[in-house]
Amino acid sequence: MKIVFMGTPDFSVPILNALAAQHDILAVYTQPPRPAGRGKELRPTPVHAAAERLGLPVRHPTSLKSPEEQAVFAALGADVAVVVAYGLILPQAILDAPRHGCLNIHASLLPRWRGAAPIHRAIMAGDSETGICIMQMEAGLDTGPVLLRQSTPIGAEDTTQDLHDRLSQMGASLILNTLAALPALTPEPQPDDGVTYASKIDKLEARIDWTRPATDIDRQVRGLSPFPGAWCMAGGERIKLLRSRLTPGTGQPGQVLHGLTIACGSGAVDITLAQREGKKPQSPTDFLRGFPLPAKLA
Repeated sequence: MKIVFMGTPDFSVPILNALAAQHDILAVYTQPPRPAGRGKELRPTPVHAAAERLGLPVRHPTSLKSPEEQAVFAALGADVAVVVAYGLILPQAILDAPRHGCLNIHASLLPRWRGAAPIHRAIMAGDSETGICIMQMEAGLDTGPVLLRQSTPIGAEDTTQDLHDRLSQMGASLILNTLAALPALTPEPQPDDGVTYASKIDKLEARIDWTRPATDIDRQVRGLSPFPGAWCMAGGERIKLLRSRLTPGTGQPGQVLHGLTIACGSGAVDITLAQREGKKPQSPTDFLRGFPLPAKLA
């Protein structure tokens, strides 16, 4: 098929690679380069860099609302557009331009977790499973009918990074299956029941409140890993907690029971990956070497 690919972050890259290996990519749309690093030099998005490695033409308009941009898009003559975490609203003229419309690869089991942060929210809510949906796009926010879906369990120690990587590979496989069967697929409207919204992660959500139950804190740590990273204070230093698991234990909230086992409002958590400011993530053994914890974290 003749495809226009539209995506921006790392999540989208395996999907672009899979499509480029089997289909004709007419153009890759992505967000414009942004200032990054200490020098604030313009850095292309992960999808932009991947497209250049593949020798594909790249476009990065700041908006698709102008008639000029819409004309350029329509002139490509695409069979379908594949959209994966692109980050720009697609006007109706863009949605209507490809022969088979625009297909979105969404990292949840719709209608649960429509919106910006479905992977984070699924873990933080304690969901037992999540998955990938291939959705026919329409004007609403992730409201379109679903062509194919695939689920995966959320493991007891899965982080957002773990699910991100797994779902990206699942998305690559599922979109190839969708395109192969596209003429025969019947879009399934999303039910009205079970709709939830995955609002964007606010950094204010990252501070740990040790008075909460261990189940909540464990989900917070795993759901916010690696970014923005749940954090607390150890003495005068802010530390990020990046992996955890539930463990038996009782004590005052924030009390260090042993190693990196911390008491919560009820129960306790083992922190299995932590990071000091300016340091790399470390195992408990490495983290505690030369850094004695106070009796209580705040």
